[in-house]
Amino acid sequence: MVTIYSKNDCVQCKMTKRFLDTNHVEYREINLDEQPEFIDHVKNLGFNAAPVIQTATEAFSGFQPGKLKKLS
Repeated sequence: MVTIYSKNDCVQCKMTKRFLDTNHVEYREINLDEQPEFIDHVKNLGFNAAPVIQTATEAFSGFQPGKLKKLS
């Protein structure tokens, strides 16, 4: 399962979710503005900016269509 850690008013978050929706990739979204208890988890992964995309084998940050395409 793909998990996206997003924030409100985040353009790259919206682009990432749109890309995954268009490519029929199922994901769980955790909004860090609404669920701040996950912020430490994201920081422990080594990231400070949203979106953070986490899979069973990797995590990466930002809108990265090349990596996102591999999830479909």
